[in-house]
Amino acid sequence: MSSHRFFSKFFYTLVLATLTTTTFSALTTNYYDYTCPNALSTIKSVVKAAVQRENRMGASLLRLHFHDCFVNGCDGSILLDSTPSMDSEKNANPNINSARGFEVVDEIKDAVDKACGKPVVSCADILAIAARDSVVALGGPSW
Repeated sequence: MSSHRFFSKFFYTLVLATLTTTTFSALTTNYYDYTCPNALSTIKSVVKAAVQRENRMGASLLRLHFHDCFVNGCDGSILLDSTPSMDSEKNANPNINSARGFEVVDEIKDAVDKACGKPVVSCADILAIAARDSVVALGGPSW
């Protein structure tokens, strides 16, 4: 009987703790609306121009985003160049002579920094937004 009572108290405490715990997500689609209102439109226009120059670039940008997220999360690490003390993902065997679109990401970063007046948008965010916009530029879905 006492083990049943203990289990009941434990169960109700667990349920109460679960119900009273709240979580909030900090991710929003309008994150840059105040710090750089032109960021998304700038990214979209550069991506659209790149895809118009070469249709395959849309798939290349999407692939870059996938490979960035696959290794250690979506942190932009695939965009880093190797240094004497570090081999980068960009130059890893699966990516060397295979991953492409780095110059488009650089072009986007330059355009966004110019539109914002300073570096505001992270390279990881640029890569994620460019992947989304490249899918849209090729006729895929959007939100």
